[in-house]
Amino acid sequence: MEEQITVTFLGTGTSQGIPIIGNDHPVCKSTDAKDKRLRVSVLLEWGNYTYVIDCGPDFRYQMLREDVKKLDGILLTHEHSDHTAGLDDIRPFYFKQGNIPFYAHPRVFEALHQRFAYIFEIENKYPGAPTLDEVEIDKDTTFKIGGKKVVPIEVWHHDLPVLGFRVEGFTYITDMKSVSEEEAEKIKGTDVLVVNALRHKPHRSHLNLEEALAFINKIKPKRAYLTHISHLLGFHEEVSKELPKNVFLAYDTLKITI
Repeated sequence: MEEQITVTFLGTGTSQGIPIIGNDHPVCKSTDAKDKRLRVSVLLEWGNYTYVIDCGPDFRYQMLREDVKKLDGILLTHEHSDHTAGLDDIRPFYFKQGNIPFYAHPRVFEALHQRFAYIFEIENKYPGAPTLDEVEIDKDTTFKIGGKKVVPIEVWHHDLPVLGFRVEGFTYITDMKSVSEEEAEKIKGTDVLVVNALRHKPHRSHLNLEEALAFINKIKPKRAYLTHISHLLGFHEEVSKELPKNVFLAYDTLKITI
């Protein structure tokens, strides 16, 4: 019998988070905790294993909030800052555990080498800098973490290829605008699908709500959760009432089991 996976939504917001600095939009002023969204990321746990998908600028606080004591690895969807800017905050895990495995496309590692050059220095490396094990993956690379098979799924974020991940009956996709039929086939049969839904109006590099619901209807998971949400989607409570019965707005700290 497969071990159940517990998924914690560490963050469900778009690149600026909610509230946005200096913004007086009603959603940014909401007192509902579910309308306050950190940058998008999830924590996956089963048995004695703990993995995170993406480590954005809120990574430190997310790890503290969830009291994460050990990290077995980080999977990166792509190189944008809201998904990678927290890289330096792996240091406490590195000091306790040693090198942290990172799973990412070679292009993503190239970007990280530029942005975090001090981490990847070979000679004269600063002694306080962390070290990570680079595990290169692509859409055709199935790999294992904690004994579970991971199937990468290539989606398109405008003209940038981004990787989603399927771990058994759980599929996580963010920053998608389109996906090929071949890659979509990898998702079918999933029990739980997480996918981005930025706002109501169309956007050139993200699904809007209508597009996300159409994609969910095509894949037909048992349950679906929407993430990477901007303030322009509206209040959590109001939007939730408009969704199909098997589709939910994710929110920060939400835990689900697969």
